[in-house]
Amino acid sequence: MPQTPPFPGMFASSGYNKNLYQTKEEDYGGLYYHDNNLVSGSLEALIQHLVPTVAYYPDRTYIFTFLLSSRLFIHPYELMSKVCHLCVDHQRLSDPQADKVRIRKIAPKILQLLTEWTETFPYDFRDERMMRSLKELTHRLSTGDELYRKTVQQMTQALIRKLATLSQYEEALAKINSTVTDRLTVLKTKPQSIQRDILTICNDPFTLAQQLTHIELERLSYIGPEEFVQAFVQKDPLDNEKSCFSDHKKASNLEAYVEWFNRLSYLVATEICMPVKKKHRARVIEFFIDVARECFNIGNFNSLMAIISGMNMSPVSRLKKTWGKVKTAKFDILEHQMDPSSNFYNYRTALRGATQRSITAHSSREKIVIPFFSLLIKDIYFLNEGCANRLPNGHVNFEKFWELAKQVREFMTWKKVECPFERDRKILQYLLTAPVFSEDALYLASYESEGPENNMEKDRWKSLRSLLRHSCTIACD
Repeated sequence: MPQTPPFPGMFASSGYNKNLYQTKEEDYGGLYYHDNNLVSGSLEALIQHLVPTVAYYPDRTYIFTFLLSSRLFIHPYELMSKVCHLCVDHQRLSDPQADKVRIRKIAPKILQLLTEWTETFPYDFRDERMMRSLKELTHRLSTGDELYRKTVQQMTQALIRKLATLSQYEEALAKINSTVTDRLTVLKTKPQSIQRDILTICNDPFTLAQQLTHIELERLSYIGPEEFVQAFVQKDPLDNEKSCFSDHKKASNLEAYVEWFNRLSYLVATEICMPVKKKHRARVIEFFIDVARECFNIGNFNSLMAIISGMNMSPVSRLKKTWGKVKTAKFDILEHQMDPSSNFYNYRTALRGATQRSITAHSSREKIVIPFFSLLIKDIYFLNEGCANRLPNGHVNFEKFWELAKQVREFMTWKKVECPFERDRKILQYLLTAPVFSEDALYLASYESEGPENNMEKDRWKSLRSLLRHSCTIACD
C-alpha cells in the first residue's frame, strides 16, 4: 500500500515535511515527493494514503488537506465508500477468524480517522449515504468490544448534535430573512413604525462594535471548511459525469455570511440617508466612524469594511453638505488601513498583527480575528484559478492543495473563537432585522436631503419619484 516511508518521525501531528532523507522527486507507489514534500499522486494512491494500517497512520495535516480537496474529484460519499472498502477488505475486518490482536491494533486508528472526519467536516454526513457507510464500518469495529462501542457512540452523538445545531441555525436564518422587508415599503405603509434609528437603539460605539462581533463570530462558526472548495467546484476533466455538487446548494453558510456583509453596508447607508436634518446625518456618520474604529481595535475587519463600504456608497458620498459637518480625520485613517492599493497591503499587515496577537493572547478578547471575508474568498478563488487541479499526467496537483489547506486551516482557527462580549438582544435584533433601503430608495432619500447637482442626477431623481408615485398608487389600490 502506498504510504509515507515508515519511520518514527512520520507520526508527528503537524506539518507534512517529514521524510527527511528524500532529496529529489521520488515515486512511492503512485505518490510523488519533492524535497521531502508530497507534491502529486494518482487519486487512488492518495485515497490509499488516507487509510490507516497496523503500522501506519496518516499525518493529520494530510488528512485535513485530502478531505478538503478530494471533493473536487470524488463525492464525499464515494470517498467514504472506498475508505470503508479498503478498511474492511485490506484489514480483513469482514473475516470472522481475523486475528483479534490485529483488529485491536487497527480499530483505534480507523476510529481516529473517522472521528477527525466527523469533527472537521460534519456537514458531509448530512448525506444519508455517508451515514450509512459510517454506521456499517463502526459496527464492524465495535462488535464484541465495549471500549470501541463507547468510542463509536460518543463520536456519533457528537456528530448528531453538530448537525442538529446546524439545522437550528438554518431555521433561525430563514426566520430572520422572512422578517426583513424593504424600508421604503414600510415607510409608505406604516410610517409610524419606523421612527427608530440606530442611535435610539444604541448610542455607544463600543457596545455596537461588540454586538456586530457577536453576529460575525456566530456566522463564521457555521461555515464548513469544505464550502471554500465547493463554492468554486468545477467539472473534473477526467470525470464524464456532471460535477459532484451541481445538484444542491454547496456553500449556503458562506453565502449567508457574504449576504450579512451586504446587509450591514446597506444598513449603514440607510441610517445615514434617512434623517431629514443635516446635523443628524452628520452625527450618524461620526457615530459609525467611531464604531468602525472600535471594530478595528477588536480585530473585526469584516464589520469595519462593511461600514466603510456603506459610507462610500454613492448616495452617501454625494452628501457634500453633510460631510462638510463631519470631522473626517478618523475616517481617513480607517480608509487608509483598508486601502485596496498594493493588494490591500495595509489591511494584510494589520491582519498579520491581529493574528500574532491572537496566537499569544492571554484573554479571549485578544484572540478575535475576523478577516475581511470577501478578500479571503478572492484569495482562495485566485489560488484555485491560478493552478491546475491535475497535472498533465493526470495526477492530482497536491502542491496546490497544501497551500489551499493552509489558508482554510487559518480560517478554522479564527472561527473557533468564542465571543467574550455580553449579548444585547435588542441591539442584535435591530442589526439583523431593521428594514433597509434598496439602492433606488437610498438615491431617492439622498436627493431629498441634498438636491441633484447635475442633469444626470436630476433625471434619475425624476425617474425615482415617478416610480415611487406609481408604487404608492398600486399599494393604495
